[in-house]
Amino acid sequence: MTTTHLPDTNDGVPRTMKIGIGTYSLFWEFESRNPAPLDIPAMVDRAARLGCEVFQICDDPRVEQLDTAGLHDLRERAELLGVELELGTRTIGRDHLGRYLDIAEALGARTLRSMIQSQEVASGSEEAVSELRASLPRLEAAGVSLALETYEQVTTSTLLGIVEELDSPHVGICLDPANCVSALEHPKDVVEACAPRTVNLHVKDFAFARQEGWVGFTYSGAPLGEGLLDLDHELRHVYSGDRAASAVGRAPSAIVEHWLPWQGDLETTLETERAWTDRTLAALRDWRETHRLSAA
Repeated sequence: MTTTHLPDTNDGVPRTMKIGIGTYSLFWEFESRNPAPLDIPAMVDRAARLGCEVFQICDDPRVEQLDTAGLHDLRERAELLGVELELGTRTIGRDHLGRYLDIAEALGARTLRSMIQSQEVASGSEEAVSELRASLPRLEAAGVSLALETYEQVTTSTLLGIVEELDSPHVGICLDPANCVSALEHPKDVVEACAPRTVNLHVKDFAFARQEGWVGFTYSGAPLGEGLLDLDHELRHVYSGDRAASAVGRAPSAIVEHWLPWQGDLETTLETERAWTDRTLAALRDWRETHRLSAA
């Protein structure tokens, strides 16, 4: 497919938006209740069949079990299918990030998502900054962007403060506003604060539902467009606004994820998960086309 680089504003900045899926859009495909779980190569195949540009291997410990040959085969498979690989883990210790950078390099991944744990900022952000600064030379040498995810254990202001203190083009935000609601942060506020520093975007809708007997709420996923996510607001701020990530030279990928509760049986759950994925991918592609963004 031929793509063109057309700005959707008059600032002359080319805007790109690669769209893909990640491990969390295939959660029930490999969860323990599935007797025939997808392995990582099969997940890459699924991404290719869905026409994705990207697949993010996120929080999947099976990638750590692959030897050099296995990582090479996975990279080759993805390249042949035209799927770019990204990688995801948790914690920011320099040794742990070093191991994952080894995997990222072997896979040809240029985005490594991670999450700062609450204990890593318990006494302030200085230790986190120090650990991350120690990883900067490896990130720079490998050409990898570290995307630190927004979520409830670390306030958005703290996370942004760490990223801004490092002030490196190789460290930014993995923006997922759904994660911050339980910390009483409004999704739109999170999006607007993080957009210029975003290097990776997780897209999932979310909603509150009354518990039986009206004794509280359940907060979980929703089909895109039926929950509380303002997708247009999120995408405009990340991809097309004056302070968008792309306006400052960043090109975040948009990765589909879900918080899909168990639907009573495996067949129904898998059908629902796949339908949610199709729906979200279609909405992202429609937005990209409408706003004249490129896929590459």
